Amino acid sequence: MVTTCNLQNGKSEKVNSTEFSLHQRFDFGANWLSFLNTLNEERLSEAVVSLQELLGVENLEGKSFLDIGSGSGLSSLAARRLGASVYSFDYDPKSVGCTQEVKNRYYPDDTDWYVEQGSVLDRDYLASLGSFDVVYSWGVLHHTGDMLEGLHNVTIALSDQGLLCVAIYNDQEITSGFWKRIKKMYCSSRVGKFLVSSLFLPLFVVQGIVIGCVKYRNPVGHFIHYKKKRGMSVYHDWIDWLGGYPFEVAKPEEIIRFYTTQGCVLENLITTNRLGCNQFVFRKVV
Repeated sequence: MVTTCNLQNGKSEKVNSTEFSLHQRFDFGANWLSFLNTLNEERLSEAVVSLQELLGVENLEGKSFLDIGSGSGLSSLAARRLGASVYSFDYDPKSVGCTQEVKNRYYPDDTDWYVEQGSVLDRDYLASLGSFDVVYSWGVLHHTGDMLEGLHNVTIALSDQGLLCVAIYNDQEITSGFWKRIKKMYCSSRVGKFLVSSLFLPLFVVQGIVIGCVKYRNPVGHFIHYKKKRGMSVYHDWIDWLGGYPFEVAKPEEIIRFYTTQGCVLENLITTNRLGCNQFVFRKVV
């Protein structure tokens, strides 16, 4: 059974200790370290445009931006490029190192961008950070092992009239349950990782070629244009998808209903009918 959050009654079907331990957590940071080899100005420009469109802003001058689960550091970098003062944290030490490396490359000695290790599941830590004009957590909360707690906690640091941006895996019910088992196998051992990669990566390549031929009339068109998705890399997104465990999902109406009860109104919504993330932007009004 796929791990989901029942947001209607405030209960979460958490990943418990019998099926999850720290050594089974996907090594997100290692994947992001590899991604940094592909980071360039073109990818950064795409990330900036994607952030502008999602938040509905031209710039973030004079705004404070909290990046919860900063990962590669690309979203933090895009926010800084738009003029925000940025505070980035991640649970994974390697991801913290990635974000710090990106900061060192583009904004060395910048006092308006701070990077550290922290957990979104630590309420006291979130409260200690103060309040931010934009709280951003893209594709993070469903990997914590307690998505419901994460959904609650991101609002702790959100200022009045501030924007909250979250992206959560779409609930595909039986299909999501299948992928949870695949992800768990990937993270179970080197053998599991090899088997899953050997089976699915060739399938993803074929799928990408078909999409390229149909959509772009070019067999490599899908791969060429993929960077327009927030500046990301198709290969590293494949690895993130196959190994991203723990894994929880939610239907878009559940997320909307949940944050409405938290005093937020929906300002932007980008949904998918596939296995990717639904993207939400809320404004805190009370």
